[in-house]
Amino acid sequence: MEKTNVMRILDQKKIPHKEYSYPCDEAISGMELAEVLGHDPNRVFKTLVTVSASKKNYVFVVPAPHELDLKLAAKAVGEKKIEMLKSKELLPLTGYVHGGCSPIGMKKFFTTVIDESAKSFDTIIFSAGKIGCQVEMSLAELEKVVRFKTAEITE
Repeated sequence: MEKTNVMRILDQKKIPHKEYSYPCDEAISGMELAEVLGHDPNRVFKTLVTVSASKKNYVFVVPAPHELDLKLAAKAVGEKKIEMLKSKELLPLTGYVHGGCSPIGMKKFFTTVIDESAKSFDTIIFSAGKIGCQVEMSLAELEKVVRFKTAEITE
C-alpha cells in the first residue's frame, strides 16, 4: 500500500494505528466504506469542513450513518451559523479532495470537533488523506497529532 501523508505523520511520531486500503477511484459513502471494510458503520467517521458566517473554517468528524447537525455544530464552536464548505474550495484550503479528507495533516490547523459517540469505541476509522485509504486509531492516540474536542454534533 502506498503511504499517504497521514500515514507518514503517524509513523514518524510512532503513533499506533491500523491502515486499510480498498480499490476505489472515486469517493464512496461512509456506509459503503463500512461495508467494504466489514466494520460497524458507527465506528467509521467522515471528515467534514465547514465555513461560518464570520468566514472561519471548522472541521467536524462524524459517524458514517449520521449527518452533521449544523445548529449543534455552530453551537459547539461558538458561532451563530455555519454551512458546508463548497467541494471546489476543499482542495485549496485543506490539501485534500472530497472523499479523502482527513483531520490529520491539513494545510493548516482548523478547530476540530469529533462527535461525542466516538468516545464509546476503543478505536475509530477515518480517512488517511486519500480516496481508498483509511486509518484506525484511538482518540487518545489521535489527540497526539490533532487538537480536538468532542461534542454532540449529529442529528
